[in-house]
Amino acid sequence: ATTAPRIPSTRLALHHFDTSYSLHLGALWPSVRAGLLCEQKYGALLNNFAAADHVPQELELLNATDFVSEAQQWQRGAAVGEVARGCQEGSGEGRTVMQAEMMTQAEMSPPLCASISSKIKCYTFPRGDITRFRPARPDSLGLLDYYLMDAASLLPVLALNVQPGDFVLDLCAAPGGKTLALLQTGFCGHLAANDVSISRTKRLYEVLHSYVPKEVRDTVSVTSYDGRDWDQVKGGTFHKVLVDVPCTTDRHSAMEEHNNIFHKRRTKERQMLPMLQLELLMAGILAAKPGAELVYSTCSLSPLQNECVVE
Repeated sequence: ATTAPRIPSTRLALHHFDTSYSLHLGALWPSVRAGLLCEQKYGALLNNFAAADHVPQELELLNATDFVSEAQQWQRGAAVGEVARGCQEGSGEGRTVMQAEMMTQAEMSPPLCASISSKIKCYTFPRGDITRFRPARPDSLGLLDYYLMDAASLLPVLALNVQPGDFVLDLCAAPGGKTLALLQTGFCGHLAANDVSISRTKRLYEVLHSYVPKEVRDTVSVTSYDGRDWDQVKGGTFHKVLVDVPCTTDRHSAMEEHNNIFHKRRTKERQMLPMLQLELLMAGILAAKPGAELVYSTCSLSPLQNECVVE
């Protein structure tokens, strides 16, 4: 009682979210809030480097599905539906023009399935199913068969759209889930994985050694620079840059007292987050080649940490 904070950090976080996100999200906030406070569900990212051909069938027998291929199928259907609807709405020459416009739009703005590698597979259980995945198992060479991660964490990697031979920078890489997912594409000509925290970088090394064979690890350089200074190390070098910045980590802040950024001793650090995020984003841009692509991501709902930083 004498050492515990009078108001837990989790309660402060939730009060802050209730105040700010209810204004930002309006009627959506109650359901988002419930999701934030629910038990976390994981996805199982299959390890393409492991000899584990039996794993997909094993997971499908448990009623888990690969949400990446499901998204591909859904978007194919949506694109076909848009073209078909355009054909039905017009007639004669007008219909031909409308059909051509629909087809052009589909070609110019390809669905997600056209911009991600079919090699990435991540299995999740259906909504409402809280089955837990078994712990990952090693194959004959000691490589684990899948990596458990929040499935939403895979979305920045899919959006990055890595192409064969790309030089890729993961500027804030630890603990390593997104770095591992980038390697699963098989497309990285070279991958630079950086994180300012040496202790978190050790966790990144552990992930690479547990999931990736040596010949692939040799294409990865792991560093512990301050990401804000990266352009001074290797500016204008990369085809793809992932800037997954430190943030309020909303689920953790609402659920865990340990290392909670809403602790009263971390108020200044929390207030400075958008400036840190902006500096990391600028460093990521300067690290990229002209014409390169960059994805900026957080695990926060805060507009101050997302839209405002990008603007």
